[in-house]
Amino acid sequence: MFYDTIKGGDYRAREGNVYRLAEVSASIIDQCVAQGVPFAREYGGLLSNRSFGGTQVQRTFYAAGQTGQQLLLGAYSGLQRQVGLGTVKMYSRHEMLDVVVIDGQCRGIIARNLVTGEIERHFGHAVLLCTGGYGNVFYLSTNAMGSNVTAAWKAHRKGAFFGNPCFTQIHPTCIPVSGDHQSKLTLMSESLRNDGRIWVPKKKDDNRPANQIPEDERDYYLERRYPAFGNLVPRDIASRAAKERCDAGYGVGTSKMAVYLDYSAAIQRYGKAEANKLNIHDASAEKITELGKAVVKEKYGNLFDMYKQITGEDPYEVPMRIYPAVHYTMGGLWVDYNLMTTVPGLYALGEANFSDHGANRLGASALMQGLADGYFVIPYTIGAYLANEIRTNAISTDHPAFVEAEKQVTDRIAKLLSIKGKTSPETFHKRLGKIMWDKCGMARNEAGLKEAISEIQALKKEFWSDVRVMGDADEFNPELDKAGRVADFIELGELMCHDALNRNESCGGHFREEYQTEEGEALRDDENYMYVAAWEHTGESQWELHKEDLVYENIKIAQRSYK
Repeated sequence: MFYDTIKGGDYRAREGNVYRLAEVSASIIDQCVAQGVPFAREYGGLLSNRSFGGTQVQRTFYAAGQTGQQLLLGAYSGLQRQVGLGTVKMYSRHEMLDVVVIDGQCRGIIARNLVTGEIERHFGHAVLLCTGGYGNVFYLSTNAMGSNVTAAWKAHRKGAFFGNPCFTQIHPTCIPVSGDHQSKLTLMSESLRNDGRIWVPKKKDDNRPANQIPEDERDYYLERRYPAFGNLVPRDIASRAAKERCDAGYGVGTSKMAVYLDYSAAIQRYGKAEANKLNIHDASAEKITELGKAVVKEKYGNLFDMYKQITGEDPYEVPMRIYPAVHYTMGGLWVDYNLMTTVPGLYALGEANFSDHGANRLGASALMQGLADGYFVIPYTIGAYLANEIRTNAISTDHPAFVEAEKQVTDRIAKLLSIKGKTSPETFHKRLGKIMWDKCGMARNEAGLKEAISEIQALKKEFWSDVRVMGDADEFNPELDKAGRVADFIELGELMCHDALNRNESCGGHFREEYQTEEGEALRDDENYMYVAAWEHTGESQWELHKEDLVYENIKIAQRSYK
């Protein structure tokens, strides 16, 4: 796992953090089992494993096609148990809108009650941000609709460096966009690449139904280009390969921006294996198909049902259509080995920090990192800081720093409400997302990034002069919440483009078109860019770059090859 993760991240992750992640991984599984996560098991009762993208061994524990959801439910139930015991106090339906810094140390936050609109001050000897990633900067993504960057961005503006913001991950197995009406994309589990075969027609603009295209007229392009890993190459490589085929005119579906994920071979393979197991030596083709479908249903049934509900097509009968979509962000607040940001007392955990995945995250490692940071890292690393801090008495929330931070929050809310322009926050978000996807998405180039920076700056100016926020501040007002988040996304988008423009190489999810091999693979520049880009906010549209050199003592650096 240690080697796979370093290599999968294209040698842009911090070696010590990745080793620690691998070191505690077995304990994470034990912790989750103890919390009741229903991992898949073999017939004898042992936990089962399967492969994920970027690995050639079956080392990933899973729960059908909903591992992430089950892990979240396990963590949530563990949290609710502590709430019930009185050891944790929850403030649901609250949003953090600023960090309070006193004498250079983080001492609390300003939050807004999203139901009543009330602004609240909260003191803390330390503050931990576990607020997820910023994939929704692209508007269309697989993230929850409410997922945003506001908490991390407020910390950034108060002095926390932002690490590698341009490193975003595109997931290869999502249901394609169906129209402008969409506000979210649906992720199909990467586990489908274990048994599904990905292909496009060999002829351009082939409009025949998938089942009418003969085997010799299909291009299984991942198996052709990457024979060693086939359909199990890492996400960034699978995503770019799908984009390349569609851009070249081989895409399928009405939009021509999709490829096929086909389970017909898997159904036949499993069917024959089941027939042999049951000693049915003269099984008909229909019987083999029936047996194979039963096995596939047991493994991936919930995913197949979800696909059918959304598209109206039965993936047992016809291949699924998939296309890459924004999924995860490897960038985030810069943290040290103890998970502390550059603001003393302010910590960032999970996807909110940059630390473990480099330029590309392998499948199943997101919740692994979140659980590692929460259960097995922060309880040990925060102790030394708190040992000194508990000598500090609780600071009154009437302190001038709290008053000033609250004033900044209320002034910004009042400004958003006073503009009374003609354009909704949603419209600005869509426009930002299109700029980001077109010019800082799966592929980037110098000219496009410079255009994007200019366009985002113009969009920001227009936002603050023409946004229309309905309702008032002292009530339940989702439009106001949205407006604040979009304003932060616009600023983040500009930094992401600056970071992508500064990194003159291709690595992992950051693919600069000027830097690629003759075969179209990412071309790294280890001599000049083997560092974490940690950006310090110095003013409006201004950042200063700090570099953390990456030193590998236990891993041999090499160009990634999955052939």
